[in-house]
Amino acid sequence: MIFASVGSMLPFDRLTRAVDEWAGANPDIPVFQQIGEGTYEPQHGEWARMVPPGDYQRRLGACTLFVAHVGMGSILQALEIGKQMVLLPRQAAQREHTTDHQLHTAARFRGTAGLQIADTEAALQQEMTRLIRAPLAGSDRISPVAPRAFTDRLHAFLAGEAQPAFTEPKA
Repeated sequence: MIFASVGSMLPFDRLTRAVDEWAGANPDIPVFQQIGEGTYEPQHGEWARMVPPGDYQRRLGACTLFVAHVGMGSILQALEIGKQMVLLPRQAAQREHTTDHQLHTAARFRGTAGLQIADTEAALQQEMTRLIRAPLAGSDRISPVAPRAFTDRLHAFLAGEAQPAFTEPKA
């Protein structure tokens, strides 16, 4: 099963439509989409505007491929469970977000094990087909909690026992 999500903050009809077109061309592969408040409603496969957190986690864990926008929440949740994913960044020029920060995030995560970035809808659909046929080797799972050394250092800083790791630039 493919699970696609536009996230919880903004609509992303370009992603929803691209996944729906792919689902129409591949009716043998079940697709479920979480579409938010977008105006485009999928014609192929199941969908919901919002998915409760428990159901979202269940669907993410059960899917063969996760398709999403380039949001940090989506990326981190999939990396925590080692789920292969293909991501399409929102673009400010298309009024999908107020900035192009998802393009910068995509550049940062390009090449991450278990994750593919698609720059266009056609590339997204090609990657979906490729990843269903030949799944990526699993990503290295990331921990859902910070490393002990980090939390110890943070605790010491908050307790006034350590200096911050950065310094203010000199004027």
